[in-house]
Amino acid sequence: MDQAAPTIETGLEWQEEDRPVPYPEALARMETRVEAIRAGTAPELVWLLEHPPLYTAGTSADPAELLERRFPVFDAGRGGRYTYHGPGQRVVYAMLDLKRRRPDVRAYVHALETWAIAALGRLGVEAETRPDRIGLWVRRMDRNTPWVEDKIGAIGVRVRRWVTFHGLSLNVEPDLSHFGGIVPCGISAHGVTSLVDLGVPATMADLDAALKAAFEEVLGPEGSFSREAS
Repeated sequence: MDQAAPTIETGLEWQEEDRPVPYPEALARMETRVEAIRAGTAPELVWLLEHPPLYTAGTSADPAELLERRFPVFDAGRGGRYTYHGPGQRVVYAMLDLKRRRPDVRAYVHALETWAIAALGRLGVEAETRPDRIGLWVRRMDRNTPWVEDKIGAIGVRVRRWVTFHGLSLNVEPDLSHFGGIVPCGISAHGVTSLVDLGVPATMADLDAALKAAFEEVLGPEGSFSREAS
């Protein structure tokens, strides 16, 4: 595991895993870290990783949307419905102290969306949110229709005593057919895409660098999320 030193400005630590992390292990480690952050014994953490192929069920998951149990299914405890995680997808678990930053859960979710959009923009991808749909969306040309919208990222958070965990996932080069076992986030009218599927030759390292740079713009000490709180 490549672990960076905490930054002095925010006390923020970044961790990047070099192996797929089993989901139960990830949940346990998040639980432990959230309690340590709340107790003031550990700095905030952004954890970048991949999972083995699996499905997770959020608190609003509808069993009818699990179409085929191709992979293990785990109750995530986060908000949202069913989603897929697997190799080629960057999972970003953000464990941040909102009581110190800004105690506003809705604003935090918006900040996560803004962060992901800014990071993808650094890679030349214009992602957007939709008021009636969860997640991050890209418009693309299609042979049969002028435009289609596909999902490139998912967001699902949990907050305990103002400390956040879970976070977001962004598709770099996963096997998109794996999403076929579920109705991703309960949305069946649109498809799923990835950076490579869009023709963007980005690597996981490229996305990680973009995420780190964009984090400072949005969630860093001088970022928009912090400025709005002042």
